[in-house]
Amino acid sequence: MDIQMEMRQKWMATLAKGNLDQLETKVSEIGTLPEYSFIRPPEIGLTMVRGRAGGTGQVFNLGEMTITRCTVKIEEVIGFGYVAGRSYRHAELAALCDGLMQLPEWHDIVQSIVIEFLEAEASRKKEIQQCQTEATKVNFFTLARGDD
Repeated sequence: MDIQMEMRQKWMATLAKGNLDQLETKVSEIGTLPEYSFIRPPEIGLTMVRGRAGGTGQVFNLGEMTITRCTVKIEEVIGFGYVAGRSYRHAELAALCDGLMQLPEWHDIVQSIVIEFLEAEASRKKEIQQCQTEATKVNFFTLARGDD
């Protein structure tokens, strides 16, 4: 897999997992956005979630989950947005940012204003969750019984 694809997967995951209110705020901070059109307006559907027995074993269908997807065209670039749940606006903004990230004149702007903020927020939330989990950790130890 080439580095460009890995980078795109990373920013698309960041956009999909980000908080909608924060995403909306950060996109508005960009300023005047270029015109874009819908190739596929936001639509809600289902996708099958698959799992592996024991994490590494045989694949099985875990169940279905709701997703919202959207595809936009900015100039000659196609942007995609796939988000969990039922948020038309979140899918649209994710697709818009994906498209902008592919345009050299917009990449650094969107990266610094939107992507870096959402990544920092995700990292902060993960750290808080880890601290909360650590606070409930119970350390079990074995006492020597004295039966020599």
